[in-house]
Amino acid sequence: MRIAILDLGTNTFHLLVTSVNKNGVWKKVFKSKSVVKLGEGAIHKNEIAPIPFRRGIKALEHYKKIIDIHMPEKVFAFATSAIRGATNGHDFVAMAKEKTGIEITVISGEKEAELIYLGVRQCISLNDQPVLIMDIGGGSTEFIIADKDKIFWKHSFNIGAARLLEMFRPSDPILPAEISSIETFLSNELAIMVDAVEKFKPEHLIGSSGSFDTFAEMIGYEFYNRNVISDKNSYSFKIDEYLKLHEKILYSTAMQRNLMKGLVKMRIDMIVMATICTSMVLNKTGIKKMTLSKYALKEGALSMVISGKA
Repeated sequence: MRIAILDLGTNTFHLLVTSVNKNGVWKKVFKSKSVVKLGEGAIHKNEIAPIPFRRGIKALEHYKKIIDIHMPEKVFAFATSAIRGATNGHDFVAMAKEKTGIEITVISGEKEAELIYLGVRQCISLNDQPVLIMDIGGGSTEFIIADKDKIFWKHSFNIGAARLLEMFRPSDPILPAEISSIETFLSNELAIMVDAVEKFKPEHLIGSSGSFDTFAEMIGYEFYNRNVISDKNSYSFKIDEYLKLHEKILYSTAMQRNLMKGLVKMRIDMIVMATICTSMVLNKTGIKKMTLSKYALKEGALSMVISGKA
């Protein structure tokens, strides 16, 4: 059976088309992502602005053509923070249905966290020791504490990188006082996550997809002069290398970051927010081990569909 999964995020729309055998084992047939930036200009007002709205519909029309070529038996589309939180999110869902026939399911932040866990669990060999999973989106950031069998705690925070950019609109390069303001805000927002870490004591941070892909690619070119994740689904960070990259990002201008290998243009500004948030999590939790999982929501959604729970 062929199954298509659409992950409609705040920054990026993802399409994964898979072939699933009778034992429920899947393999990739087609995979693509499109930069849509649905939150651009109005996410802080809980709206999808007209230009991003049209850009998102156009991306779906493009994906519908690809889906038709591959002829999957089932198509599932999941929308997250930007559409979930927008007052005109239901208009986007209706327009998508009218233009493409695709039925979009808008999921809660808690469901998003669950699907991220299901994706990460396919990529990283978890054991009985709890881990802290972190997924930095454009509109929201999800945290999950879990082991190989179950989720102990999960929460979705409205502190995605695009949302933080719209809220704080930092200077170029970002100023120390601005960093301090963002850290104070995040410290207050993430207090319940820190409490959960103290309770369940994970010693390993797993960053799923997005910004963590970018951190790994940038570290590869910075320290090894190559893409270290091009043929891998996971990557173990050396914390000292990550912290050196963190400092470099904070002291750089947008023009300088534009020249950094491994940093895609979409993330030139958002990576500043992402690294401030990630470094704060490492600092507040005391975690010294960090790993990238390339699998995230779409792979988790696929596993849910295969198990018949969608």
